[in-house]
Order: sequence, then C-alpha cells, then structure tokens
Amino acid sequence: FVQEFKRKNKKDISGNPRALRRLRTSCERAKRTLSSTAQTTIEIDSLFEGIDFYSTITRARFEEMNMDLFRKCMEPVEKCLRDAKMDKSTVHDVVLVGGSTRIPKVQQLLQ
Repeated sequence: FVQEFKRKNKKDISGNPRALRRLRTSCERAKRTLSSTAQTTIEIDSLFEGIDFYSTITRARFEEMNMDLFRKCMEPVEKCLRDAKMDKSTVHDVVLVGGSTRIPKVQQLLQ
C-alpha cells in the first residue's frame, strides 16, 4: 500500500513513521476483516501531508500477496509430523493458536 500511495500521489511515505504506523494499523484491521468477508476497504483520512488514502483489497489478493508467508507457516507443521514419524492422515485434530490462524487460507492449507 506504500507503493500504491506513492503511485497515486507521487509522495513517498516510507520515511514517515506516523503515516506508516497508521497504514499498518489499517492493514491489520483489513486482515481481520478479510477472515470473514471477501473484500474490505482501507480508508485513512489525511495519511500524509493532508492526503487521504483509500483502497480496496479482496481476500484473493491478500492471499496472493501472503502465500509465501502462509507456506512458511506449514514448514513447522510438516517438521513436527516428520519428527513424530506420523502421516498427516493419522492426525484428527489440530489446535490453532494466534490471530493469524483465523485466516481462511491458513486453515485450508492445514487441511
């Protein structure tokens, strides 16, 4: 979204900690919303130098942007299964801990 703001407004917010913090907070809120809806908007009034920021993101785009991270989440699970010499077909339940485990793609990859 930093790049999107730069592209739309010809302004770089990467050196402004306050703008980045506000953007990060809005992105975190959008991530939570996308766990239960297919699309959400990010709206920040006066993000940088009085310029408002508005963007939409779909769950599909969010998943595409984060697929590398989601795959990395699966590595410890696979290692655990290997170390325990278990096949995933023998696992009946998985206890998920942490906010990001509510992300539908993470749940799908675990199945």
